[in-house]
Amino acid sequence: MECAIISRAGQVLARGKLKLKDEDGKTRLNLETRGGKLIEGGFVSEDGDLGAASEVLFDNCFATWRMTGLTLTVTISS
Repeated sequence: MECAIISRAGQVLARGKLKLKDEDGKTRLNLETRGGKLIEGGFVSEDGDLGAASEVLFDNCFATWRMTGLTLTVTISS
């Protein structure tokens, strides 16, 4: 699943992949950029909801790029 982080102005800041990682029986949502940077998200809830995990991911994206209004686009191809 390819994704891109896009600024409010439309500039692509990074391309990469969303990845789920198992940590001590919990699943974490991460973004790994094509440049090799790993941005950690939060843990996926037990019911599979990504809301809290994605909030942590976007907080960490803000810390990385110091921008608000970022958009994550996901491209699913077969």
